[in-house]
Amino acid sequence: MKKNTKISDDGDLDLATRAAWLSFIGGYTQSEIARRLSVSPAKAHRLIALAQDRGLVKVFIEGAPAECIAHEEALVRHFGLRNCIVAPALDGDSVNEGEFASVGAAAARFLHRIFFGMESGALVGVGKGRSLAAAIARMPSLKRPDLRFVSVSGSLTRKLSANPFDVVNRLVERTGGEGYYLPVPYLAADDIEKDVLLAQKSVQDMLGLARQAELVIVGIGTLEEDDAHIRQVGMIGAAEWEELKSLDAVGDIMGSFVDIEGQPVNSRVNSHSLGLGLEELRGRRVVAVVGGASKGRAVVAALRTGIVTDLILSEPAARWIVGYMGDAANLREFGT
Repeated sequence: MKKNTKISDDGDLDLATRAAWLSFIGGYTQSEIARRLSVSPAKAHRLIALAQDRGLVKVFIEGAPAECIAHEEALVRHFGLRNCIVAPALDGDSVNEGEFASVGAAAARFLHRIFFGMESGALVGVGKGRSLAAAIARMPSLKRPDLRFVSVSGSLTRKLSANPFDVVNRLVERTGGEGYYLPVPYLAADDIEKDVLLAQKSVQDMLGLARQAELVIVGIGTLEEDDAHIRQVGMIGAAEWEELKSLDAVGDIMGSFVDIEGQPVNSRVNSHSLGLGLEELRGRRVVAVVGGASKGRAVVAALRTGIVTDLILSEPAARWIVGYMGDAANLREFGT
């Protein structure tokens, strides 16, 4: 009778964890792992695959290419940043999931270190975006049930798959901490809807809590392409989009649309944001996580607002910004 070697996820998850530890930390071969765990080599292979599939294995790469380090230094120097991490490109300059994976891995390591060192009861404000989601998905579990995470921008979107509250939810899963959501859309449809929503006590309570965050993690959106994420998920209509483009808006930070100088554009859309405003972030530690090669202008705009203290971005975007700075007649024009 043939022996059944099929893995039961629940029954073998502990065994998969041991197999992954022996493989990635201990450096054992699959044959050696099989002997240690008293399983067949084939099952040892499947256990390691299960651990990876369940997100139990996170890989951090120490060091960075020299060009990335040079870009980091240039950005820190010209924009007065506390930290800058440039994630090496995986597939050239094209925008793809690989690029978000690279930025996500770099940000995961950075955030893991920050969370590990935070004081008990610390409150972290959390924005939205694919880059943030990629970072948290790659961050290893960290037992910090004493940490709290709160949305700093509206937590509802028209498409559930793009819902930014998922970032808070994943942080809670990774740390065991407590999560709080802002139960409103990212942008109100008009002034009347905004007034109605802000009048709700639950909304006021969450905004009050968000204002207490000592660390805020945000994404940066771009208006460079017609298929920008904010349009794809239906957070903004066609008429509003065209108005923002006509006013030379290049970036979106928590529902505030700014031009290349970092100034909010004179659009009615900017009066419909339901999260914290840019000025409410000033003076805090604000970490921006930005994937996407086309976000150079948006990042420059965000940096010029003066609220970003730490930046993790892709190599293509960093290369564009450094080139943009170098093309200026006076580099001081591009400082904070």
